[in-house]
Amino acid sequence: MRKRIGILTFRREDGFTEPVYLRRLVKAGRELGANVFLFGPQDVRYAEKRIRGYVPAEKGWKSEWFDWPDIVIDRYRYYPLPKHSLYLPFRKQNWFRYANSRFSNKFQVHQVLAQDPALERWLPQTLPYSRENLSLLMKHHRFLYLKPTNGTGGRSILRVERLEKGYRLYGRTKKQAKSSERLYSQAALCKRLEEWMEREKHGKEQFFLQQGLELELVPHRVVDARLLVQKDGSGQWKVTGMGLRIGSPQLSTSNLHGGGKAMPAALFLTERFGKEAAERIIRECRELALKTVARIEEHYGQMMEFGFDLGIDVQGRVWIIEINPKPGRDIFRQLGQKQRYQLAIRRPLEYALSLLEKTEDEANTRSGYFREKKA
Repeated sequence: MRKRIGILTFRREDGFTEPVYLRRLVKAGRELGANVFLFGPQDVRYAEKRIRGYVPAEKGWKSEWFDWPDIVIDRYRYYPLPKHSLYLPFRKQNWFRYANSRFSNKFQVHQVLAQDPALERWLPQTLPYSRENLSLLMKHHRFLYLKPTNGTGGRSILRVERLEKGYRLYGRTKKQAKSSERLYSQAALCKRLEEWMEREKHGKEQFFLQQGLELELVPHRVVDARLLVQKDGSGQWKVTGMGLRIGSPQLSTSNLHGGGKAMPAALFLTERFGKEAAERIIRECRELALKTVARIEEHYGQMMEFGFDLGIDVQGRVWIIEINPKPGRDIFRQLGQKQRYQLAIRRPLEYALSLLEKTEDEANTRSGYFREKKA
């Protein structure tokens, strides 16, 4: 009997976010012999043990009733907005078996990782926003970032640079509009940052300050690495791939949605640092990713995949910028790495199916044990 895999995600009236990826996810599941469908919290009928699920149609999506899924992959990208208010109470219900546990916001994750001495060297200095913390960080660093705890895609992030006279700010709003200005006093800076947070926050969202990193490996452009680490069909963590993102001129982040360009990691790093240093950097990126996911699972429970945004500064030092438990994988498509892109889509499904197979094997073993004991 075909296994049913439900994909929990945000459903609008007119469809889904990330429609291209989700279509390919359903198709990959069918190729693996599973029955895969999408649904939002509003689609579940708990009393009837049925779900109004969605699958790709020739144009858009078609809905049909599905029996209870054997396992659910949580792909819901949560934002503290009224339209997302169903998610948290829904996710706390013990209704499904999930392949991936709930995660936390960026600042809380940083605090968890900072408690591990093995990870400390890869973490930039990070503090909750306050005027005192702003003053402290500005004394020690030429620039820093103001970030929302639940932001995504580089939105609502401000880069604050200390100049000989005053400060320069630039970033992108939550609506992707570019923002750039210059201020001449710390009082004006604090006022402007607090106005930014008030306007950009979602609900009661908080902001934090993070040490700026010298990531301009290309003049006037921020460069960072995206590394995707996933569990495979045997439940082992594997690095699926890594690529670099080169940001648009004078933007605070390198995100592809903000106009960034994808580049092969080994080629770019070899040209910038030389072959030996490039190999060391890539090896370190893989090492920190595998050590970090092990620490995360100790704290949060069973996880499935993570996208790491890693900084490589002008000295070749590696930093953890951000960790995303529901990552995109478009960087591989943009790099023309078709097989890697398909593998990145398939691996979460293979892992979910392996969990079900393991449960069946354990049940069969127990059943055989009790039959032998009875005999």
